[in-house]
Amino acid sequence: MSFSPIPRGVYDTVEQISPQALARRGIRLVLADLDNTLAPYRQTEPPAQARAWKAALEEEKIQLFLLSNSRKPGRVRAFAERLGVPYQGRSGKPGRAGYLRAMERMGCRPEETVMVGDQIFTDTLGANRAGVTPLLVRPIRLAGNPGRYLRYAAETPFRLLGGRRPFL
Repeated sequence: MSFSPIPRGVYDTVEQISPQALARRGIRLVLADLDNTLAPYRQTEPPAQARAWKAALEEEKIQLFLLSNSRKPGRVRAFAERLGVPYQGRSGKPGRAGYLRAMERMGCRPEETVMVGDQIFTDTLGANRAGVTPLLVRPIRLAGNPGRYLRYAAETPFRLLGGRRPFL
């Protein structure tokens, strides 16, 4: 367990995270954040890119699982059902428990799991604490919440460091 806020690579979008490369690294489970990772905030329909990435993961026998901190369980549930993946809302990231519950549900160990998210202080920190490899993507859209600009600005040094140590 590491208390590091540094990801293992920074990618522009989830599509840049190659399912084939993940499979070669022995990955069987991708935990993915929803908001600003797979879709913009408040979007209820999975975009075509998320559907295509999920299909490519399935071709490599990799399971996709939504791991969200959303306090709106209906949105996460509806999005997951439309995408055809299991999910867990109110996950308590960066706490370890949500990650561990998700892996237990899916029958996977930390060394065969990655977390894909857009935030350092929830997704990346939580993944490192749970022994899961954190992969960071750039947020889809920052508009709408001034607090997000400040949070992402504070994350900049960790994003830069993570960009220098890619997993794939």
